[in-house]
Amino acid sequence: MSRYALGLDYGSDSVRALLVDTDTGQEVASHLELYPRWTKGLYCQPDKDQFRQHPQDYLDSLQQVLTGLWQKVPANCADKVVGISIDTTGSTPVAVNKQGTPLALTPEFIDNPNAMFVLWKDHTAIKEAAEITAAANASSINYLKHMGGIYSSEWYWAKALHVLRQDSQVAQAAYSWVEHCDWLTAELSGTTHPDNFVMGRCAAGHKQMWNAEWDGFPPNDFFTGIDPLLDGLVNTLNADTRPSDQVAGWLTAEWAERLGLPVGTPVGYGAFDCHMGAVAASVKPGVLTKVMGTSTCDITVTSKQQLGERCVKGICGQVDGSVLPGMIGLEAGQSAFGDLYAWFKNLLMWPVQHILPAIESVDPSTANYLVEQIEQSILAELSRAAEVLPVGGSKITALDWVNGRRTPDADQSVSMAINGLKMGSEAPHIFRALVEATAFGSRAITERFRDEGVPVESVVVIGGISKKSDFVMQTCADVWNCPIDVLESEQSCALGAAIFAAVVGGAHATVADAQKVMASPVHKTYLPNPDHARLYDSLYKRYLSLGDYVNGGAV
Repeated sequence: MSRYALGLDYGSDSVRALLVDTDTGQEVASHLELYPRWTKGLYCQPDKDQFRQHPQDYLDSLQQVLTGLWQKVPANCADKVVGISIDTTGSTPVAVNKQGTPLALTPEFIDNPNAMFVLWKDHTAIKEAAEITAAANASSINYLKHMGGIYSSEWYWAKALHVLRQDSQVAQAAYSWVEHCDWLTAELSGTTHPDNFVMGRCAAGHKQMWNAEWDGFPPNDFFTGIDPLLDGLVNTLNADTRPSDQVAGWLTAEWAERLGLPVGTPVGYGAFDCHMGAVAASVKPGVLTKVMGTSTCDITVTSKQQLGERCVKGICGQVDGSVLPGMIGLEAGQSAFGDLYAWFKNLLMWPVQHILPAIESVDPSTANYLVEQIEQSILAELSRAAEVLPVGGSKITALDWVNGRRTPDADQSVSMAINGLKMGSEAPHIFRALVEATAFGSRAITERFRDEGVPVESVVVIGGISKKSDFVMQTCADVWNCPIDVLESEQSCALGAAIFAAVVGGAHATVADAQKVMASPVHKTYLPNPDHARLYDSLYKRYLSLGDYVNGGAV
């Protein structure tokens, strides 16, 4: 009799549900649902770097995505689900009350963005992140040494402090703050109350300053030294964090009925999307897994023996068990990858979107159709034109920091720059420079790992861009000068969650056993062009030089 694992992948715009046969590894079906409030642009102010998501979006979409999934699979499949696991974006925390309920799910705060989940790409907490970094550097124990040495505005403590400072009503009502991946896991298993709440190792270690070296979290006086508003928050956090191959709880009767699943189905501890995606990619020492989408998240693992006492500088943390049990998981990434291309597309589309519909001689339906067709094809056409340009021929150099810099050396205050524009610079020249910038930004991460003694011998890529653009992928292979494997699975993060679900459900004894059956095969391999790789070595130096200049140095 077939057994199935259910992986739920909460991305920036939508939730995906994936059903996988635990015995064959077959991806039976998947379904996607957009977040309804997020789709309308509610509660966000992009000009102020504010991106908030309503918890009701997550709950509504969960029910809808499984309703859609069950319509795509044979009858009675839901009854054979042995386990559920969840991955989400991160760091995406929310303020909760003493019952463990997100404040935005209470009448008083239902439309207050400060009471909602603060999405990973919300950068309103730059000032607070800098204060946390300064406090750690001044402390007798540097509580950031396992987190790259720099705290980011994308992370838990900075976001919580910023909201507490901005909104006295939220500050008064908030008992604690919880991460998206941990809250959803607890919601399904009925353990959201602080007395029962246990966090996964992934979010706690990479974003919340948890580490076994100091028996959990930094002490309360460290946080009150930054701001008294943080007084007591750390005392609400359970230091007993768990890796994702362990059971967090069992599906409640209420959620079983709403989702069409058996009561008591095991639920695994949640983790971030990129970490579970790396598991689907069979991550191992020497292999860097890159989740390539609107931003990137780079994951690799190493043994405790190999890493020793080293603390890798400028990354998003090194945490025991955050990716694979018994291994040190290391995270890095870029704050914008596909988002940089989208920015350029929107820039070019502005006159089409605003002028074409206003031309009286053009029928409105025709104008809307033309706008839609151009928008759908513009990046593909730019890629075709840029691909034939000679490497380095345009003399244009760009930075990828349009949404700040995540790693190496987090700094969300920096901006992108473009150097070398001339009267002859056309859109394909600029687009090629932007693609090269994203590849250069990724190379900087790889070189930081290598400089710090973490080997990177090959790269495995998952995410939408890896299947959409041969031009982008070949440019990356040339810039990185190493092979790139693109995975077959279209839902690698959800597949990683399903692998953990199979383990917590008892279908496989270990993650390694589950990976042998369920991990994704390789779809396509890109090999570097040696001639292009040599040219990119010199162009990469120009990228670094421009970055130094923007950071206040000299070209």
